[in-house]
Amino acid sequence: MNIHEYQAKQLLAQHGVAVPPGEPCKTAEQVRAAAQKLLDAGYRAVVVKSQIHAGGRGKGVFKNGLQGGVKVVGSAEEAYERAKAMLGNTLVTKQTGPDGRVVNTLLVEGAAKIKKEFYLAALLDRAQSKPIIMASTEGGMDIEEVAAKTPEKIFKETIDPMVGMMPYQGRKVAVALGLKGDLISAGAKLFTSLYRAFWNLDASLVEVNPLCVVETPEGKDALVCVDAKIGFDDNALYRHENVAAMRDLAEESPLETEASRYNLNYIKLDGNIACMVNGAGLAMATMDIIQHYGGMPANFLDVGGGASKEQVMAAFKIILSDPNVKAILINIFGGIMDCNTIAEGVIGAVRETGLRLPLVVRLEGNNADLGRKKLAESGLALIPATSMADAAEKVVGCLK
Repeated sequence: MNIHEYQAKQLLAQHGVAVPPGEPCKTAEQVRAAAQKLLDAGYRAVVVKSQIHAGGRGKGVFKNGLQGGVKVVGSAEEAYERAKAMLGNTLVTKQTGPDGRVVNTLLVEGAAKIKKEFYLAALLDRAQSKPIIMASTEGGMDIEEVAAKTPEKIFKETIDPMVGMMPYQGRKVAVALGLKGDLISAGAKLFTSLYRAFWNLDASLVEVNPLCVVETPEGKDALVCVDAKIGFDDNALYRHENVAAMRDLAEESPLETEASRYNLNYIKLDGNIACMVNGAGLAMATMDIIQHYGGMPANFLDVGGGASKEQVMAAFKIILSDPNVKAILINIFGGIMDCNTIAEGVIGAVRETGLRLPLVVRLEGNNADLGRKKLAESGLALIPATSMADAAEKVVGCLK
C-alpha cells in the first residue's frame, strides 16, 4: 500500500525525522491560510504540492493547461490562485499515464533556501535478507539513473535486524554524504530515526528524494526531508490501523480495489489478453509466454494457492470488467489448488456472465483430470490446452 507525501511526512515526524513545516489542504481557502501562516513565521516563499500517488509531479501538466503540479509562490494570494487551478483538476505525469490523476489535496510547506540535495532510502536488500540504508550525493535524480551511470555514487549501509541501526552507522552515512560539523550529528540522528520508522511501520520502502541541507528562516543550516515516499507491506497492515486508515481508494484502480476485497492479487496492464493464474511466479511466466507468441497481457492476476469457487468467479468478473480484454487465458498448476474447484468457478462465471470472448484453459496437477472432464462436459465453448506454450499460442491465435 502507498500513501501520500503529506502522510509519509506525518509518520516520519512521529519518529523524530526532520520534515518542513506544512499542512495538507482540501480547499483554496485553506491553502491561503496555511501559506499566510508560514510567511508570517519568516519563510520568504511557500511551496504548493499536488498530492497524488505518482512521481514527476513538478514536471507534470494539468489537463486544464497549467504547467507543473508543484509551485513555489511568494504570497498567500498567489498560493490561493494556484490552488484554485490545481484542486479538482487532473494532473498528468510520466508515471500516471495519459489519464492522469485528480488532485484532491495540496500540501503547503515552507520553502527554505536549498543549499545541497541528497538521496536517502531504507529498504530490504533481498540478496542479503537484511535491511539497508542507501544514500547518494545525487539527490533529486532518479536513483535508477544514478545506479546505471554512476553506481560509485551510491552508498549502502547494511543493518543487522537483531540490533537495529547503531549511531556509528548513522555517522558513517553522514560522512559518506560529505556532511560537515553539526550536520554530521544531525544527519546521524535523522538516518537512525528514518530506519526506525521503516522498521516499526513494517514498510517495504522509505524513500526521501531529495533530502536537503536548507537555510532556515533564522539563517542556520538544517537537514530536512523535502520529499518523502513510503510503501507498506500489505500483509502487516493488520498491525497498523493508523496506517491502514491512510489508504486512498481514489488513487487506486477500481478493479484492483475490487480484487483486494476477495484477497486476489490483481494489477491492470495495457494489453488485451486477460490472465488468471495461481502463483505469482507462474503468473509472470504466463505473461512472458503470451508476449513471446506476439500477444500482450491485460493484467497480472494471481488467485493464490487455495482459492475458493467464489474467488474464482470474482476474479473472472474482474478481468471481464476491463473493456480492453479480447481473450482470456486460464493457466492453473494445482498443488494445494484443486483444479476441480477452478473448473467449477470457471463454469459458474461463464454461465453467469454470458461470456462470448475466446477462453483458453490449461489445467495441470491436483485433480486436473476431473477438472478437465468437468469443463469438457459443461457444453461451454472453451478451448483446452495441454501446455503453457500450447495455451499461449492458442489464445494469441484467437486474436489474429
